[in-house]
Amino acid sequence: MTPSAAPGLALRAVTELAPGHDDLLAFADGRHPLTALRRGDGIVGIGETLRLTFSGPTRLQDAAVAWRAIASAAEVVDIVHRPGTGLVAMGAFAFADGSSAPSVLVVPEIIVGRHDGVSWVTRITAAGATAETRAAPVPRPIGERPRATLAAASLSREEFTAVVGRAVAAIRAGRVEKVVIARDATASIPADADRRALLHELADRYPDCVTFAVDGLVGASPETLVSVHGGEASARVLAGSTARGAGATDDAAAAAQLATSTKDLDEHAFAVRSVLDALRPHVRAVTASELPFTLKLPNLWHLATDVEMQLGESSSALDIVAALHPTAAVAGSPTDAALALIAELEPFDRGRYAGPVGWIDQDGDGEWVIALRCARIDDDGLLTAYAGAGIVADSDPDSELAETRMKFRPIADALR
Repeated sequence: MTPSAAPGLALRAVTELAPGHDDLLAFADGRHPLTALRRGDGIVGIGETLRLTFSGPTRLQDAAVAWRAIASAAEVVDIVHRPGTGLVAMGAFAFADGSSAPSVLVVPEIIVGRHDGVSWVTRITAAGATAETRAAPVPRPIGERPRATLAAASLSREEFTAVVGRAVAAIRAGRVEKVVIARDATASIPADADRRALLHELADRYPDCVTFAVDGLVGASPETLVSVHGGEASARVLAGSTARGAGATDDAAAAAQLATSTKDLDEHAFAVRSVLDALRPHVRAVTASELPFTLKLPNLWHLATDVEMQLGESSSALDIVAALHPTAAVAGSPTDAALALIAELEPFDRGRYAGPVGWIDQDGDGEWVIALRCARIDDDGLLTAYAGAGIVADSDPDSELAETRMKFRPIADALR
């Protein structure tokens, strides 16, 4: 369905309490999972009541407008009132304005969810249909995990380090302050493989990340673009990283070195500044800590800053996503110049990698992350994973290559 047809739509969403769900992923479709999970809580979508597609420079703004119209026309019966109940759309958006990858919002037929020990089921139909008579969702055993090995795709390792060198030269020439350069890697899995098995592995290894699956894009993102609930919103900015140490002493030293690294602190400052500048027109108040903290993940340390905000009355989660994307953490600074340099240096379409992925409800609340530590899985089983590194004036190409290897690890390990 096109965005222009959306305003005439009338949907009905009915949310009811349900018995406790032990494993939400067991309810997902093995070939076409729709998920947003963290530490076992979250939502799983089943089927499609509505699909909206968007493209071009205004794709996020168009989605915000279309969803506002759909939500205002919807009938919502929700006795549970938890994040993810009621009328919900799950979405994934392309990184670049000119990407060939479609940006989508999908309204499932059924949503199974859990939050803080409370479980529910939501049924969504066109207005007038009898949603309550539909069969209850049934969990199914998760199949065997597909095994494969990632291999460099568009850029070899030597070609990537050469591209990083060109990016450093552009920075030193004054074209940009920072640019994020990515590379891709591919593998082949059986077309009929149970993709929930990969998601289960990601969720188990990275419980503090959001494990997501939308329209063939799967991953476990550590970076919250924005989380909105009741007019209050938060975001987490990640930029600057280093590998975990082999032992406790080495690990502590790695974290301390990251926390005092001029290169990483500068990269992080660029990212935070871009987020704050983008937010100010859409919020009544915004605050961020003065210094970043070190965030520990299973494979690396990140520099992180949490941002808290009070939204303006007319702003939804998608409006904030539209204002923030792309952040300096995944593009660079200044944004337009960094995007132009990415288009010049990267020999592939990022698709939805580094784009927003998440969900939104009828009130405009929702949770959106940046599609990182992720892969696209085509219908024929071709898997394409992505990883990037933030390049600044004193970046070392070999070190940046090593950083991308670390960032491939969640997908690579899930396939092993």
